[in-house]
Amino acid sequence: MRIMILNGPNLNLLGTRETDIYGERSLSDIEEELRTRFPEVDLDFRQSNHEGGLVDALHHADADALDGVVLNAAAYTHTSVALRDAIAAIRVPVIELHISNVYGREDFRSRSFISGVCTGLISGLGVDGYRLAVSHFAEANPG
Repeated sequence: MRIMILNGPNLNLLGTRETDIYGERSLSDIEEELRTRFPEVDLDFRQSNHEGGLVDALHHADADALDGVVLNAAAYTHTSVALRDAIAAIRVPVIELHISNVYGREDFRSRSFISGVCTGLISGLGVDGYRLAVSHFAEANPG
């Protein structure tokens, strides 16, 4: 079982950025927690502040024989047709993830360019959303 956890812009600042919204755990904290909880899963963690870096990572998902992608596209969720097209172009299922409840925040955050081509959506459950997404893939593809 191979899953990529792909994080977009500003998520490298988790733990220090707007902790009232995103919490105090860093990306490395999340990675450590997931590796401990899912030792049987090969987890590939990536983060980019650049749209093209995220697109490139998605393009490699098929070639890398991934079983799933957990994508927190952050602000690009609301702006990127390129990410939407990259997700639509691959066979690997993608779960859209948001730490905060994007539907309870500014109006522009309730519009997602990527939801329509993702397998599912997790929003507003904090960093626990990562665990739930990995768990979904692990249970859907045991062994």
